[in-house]
Amino acid sequence: MRETLVVSSRGQITLPAALRKRLGIKGGDIVILEDRGNELVLKPGIVLEIQHYSDEQIAQWNAEDKLTDQERARILDTLATPKK
Repeated sequence: MRETLVVSSRGQITLPAALRKRLGIKGGDIVILEDRGNELVLKPGIVLEIQHYSDEQIAQWNAEDKLTDQERARILDTLATPKK
């Protein structure tokens, strides 16, 4: 699909309705613009929430997930036993 778009004095373009509908782009959505030399590539984008965890939280999770010697031995034994 090839479209000719006009850039406004504020540097804005309007994506054609048929293209927005086909790509599922709605007002307020995020798009990604890539500069590829002589080309501009515009793609639908998404925003993912990122959570930051403190060192204390990570240490607590590591402590809670720590295996006992018996659990570790059982797992290693299971992995070493050939499946039939």
